[in-house]
Amino acid sequence: MSDFNYRNINDILHSRIRTAIMAVLVSVDEAEFNFLKEKVSTTDGNLSVHLRKLEDVGYVKAKKLFIDRKPVSRYSITSKGHKAFEDYINILESLIKSK
Repeated sequence: MSDFNYRNINDILHSRIRTAIMAVLVSVDEAEFNFLKEKVSTTDGNLSVHLRKLEDVGYVKAKKLFIDRKPVSRYSITSKGHKAFEDYINILESLIKSK
């Protein structure tokens, strides 16, 4: 365990909701807000706050459009977000594997 440094854990991704959002987005091309809300099991407001944090650092991008006059928000993971999530998982795996 001496090689592991907890400071290497990505603070943006190290949140249950943001980790769940990224796990969903890494497995799809894009996801609508309501789909993410259902998968992550959170409220509209909570999801919005966490998506904004991920957008602000460039891990997620949003596409806002109207379908049948209703606003629809679609989210996808960016290449920067994909790399950050992969690194995050690798760091956690190194903690698990360290002796």
